[in-house]
Amino acid sequence: MNYLKLALIGIAGVILGTYLGRRRGRRKAEESSEEKELLIERQAREKEENKRQIMGFFDGAPDGRVVNDDIEKLLAVSDATATRYLDELEGESKIRQVGVTGRHVYYEKI
Repeated sequence: MNYLKLALIGIAGVILGTYLGRRRGRRKAEESSEEKELLIERQAREKEENKRQIMGFFDGAPDGRVVNDDIEKLLAVSDATATRYLDELEGESKIRQVGVTGRHVYYEKI
């Protein structure tokens, strides 16, 4: 008889724990999706600001030429990130790449 009571209490505890755990998980999922949206918006704003800084850098550049390393130092970003920014600006027809690969590649404002 005591074993039966303990078994029923144990089963009830597992069911209650499962219910409360799932309810808590749904709330966290909702919060995390809101946080993701805010993060994406913030990253988009930062990206546009960085692209504006790059375009402003062209105005002060000697001979109007900018290389990837200049952007890395300006924004304190990696080589890959600087390349992505420059590729995007080139795709938007705001700058053009002179040269194909290597040290002699530079960018000019259009």
